[in-house]
Amino acid sequence: MLQYIRSVVFIVQMYVAMPVFGLVFAPWALSSRRGAFAACKSYSRYVFWTARWMVGLRCEVRGTVPQGEALIAAKHQSFLDIMMIFTALPAAKFIMKKEILMTPIIGQYARKLGCVPVDRGKRGAAIERMVADVNAGRAEPGQLIIYSQGTRVAPGAKLPYKIGTAVLYEQLDQPCVPVATNVGVLWPKRGLLRKPGVAVVEFLPAIPPGLDREAFMTQLETAVELSSDSLMAEAGFDYDEQRPGD
Repeated sequence: MLQYIRSVVFIVQMYVAMPVFGLVFAPWALSSRRGAFAACKSYSRYVFWTARWMVGLRCEVRGTVPQGEALIAAKHQSFLDIMMIFTALPAAKFIMKKEILMTPIIGQYARKLGCVPVDRGKRGAAIERMVADVNAGRAEPGQLIIYSQGTRVAPGAKLPYKIGTAVLYEQLDQPCVPVATNVGVLWPKRGLLRKPGVAVVEFLPAIPPGLDREAFMTQLETAVELSSDSLMAEAGFDYDEQRPGD
């Protein structure tokens, strides 16, 4: 019960702090991409700091973080992995639902960061438009993050990897860095309880450009799923307990 109360207090203060950071940084952030990065990374670090002492949740980044242009294909389990991946990378930008760009403050920041809106009903067209922008030099350089399963996936759940990642991999001709995580074990996609422990995002060895679509997708999914399973077991997740009827 005490951990639950701590979790609720942590969540409330975290969301109260979000518009405060957004407004304080707004003059710099809305006139400069550098300011937008500073604002978002400052807020994320604040969340990491409060999570550590309020609910006992520590954040850890493992592996070699890419510094140049790359496609980042990540496992997505909760809001926490978004902040951890973004803060670790020098110039991250996300492929995101276009509805997010309509939200106050957050939408303006996303535009400044160079995030790419995707219409879920027209994803192929959106990816083609984004690739065209990158190839024409109109998009800001950096690390483009895509969640290959398209949404948050709870620990133990299985969801297919979508072909959009392979399309980007083929057309961008950049290395693809898979990213595994266990954050959903400690910070679930639903519910208020935040568990103590070590939340990890791990940057795995890059997949060089040039593989055919099927080989790329197989290598990506195998790397991310096996590494995520290992990290989740490290955090105390037990697959046997999640099986129906057990």
